[in-house]
Amino acid sequence: MLESRATVPTQRAERYARQLVCHLGRKCEVADDPAGQWVILPGGSARCLIAAGEDHLLLYARGAGAEDLTRVEAVVGGHLERFGQKDELHVTWVAQAAASW
Repeated sequence: MLESRATVPTQRAERYARQLVCHLGRKCEVADDPAGQWVILPGGSARCLIAAGEDHLLLYARGAGAEDLTRVEAVVGGHLERFGQKDELHVTWVAQAAASW
């Protein structure tokens, strides 16, 4: 399992988290977690935990392999950057050690 993380500064983290989960939930499975909500891409081999902080949005991506991880990063990160164009949101993924969170 490969993992990465992105911390996106924003004063509207709750709004963006809701928007991402609602939008992606139309084509993906969504699962609640004490830390936020998981968006699970079709096939189940890639997922992203979306969690709103006070002044940032946390994204934790997991993929069964490099291709799966790249896909979930592109889907979630790309949507967030489009939704957050006015706020100039940018998603930068950082590789993580397995089970680091």
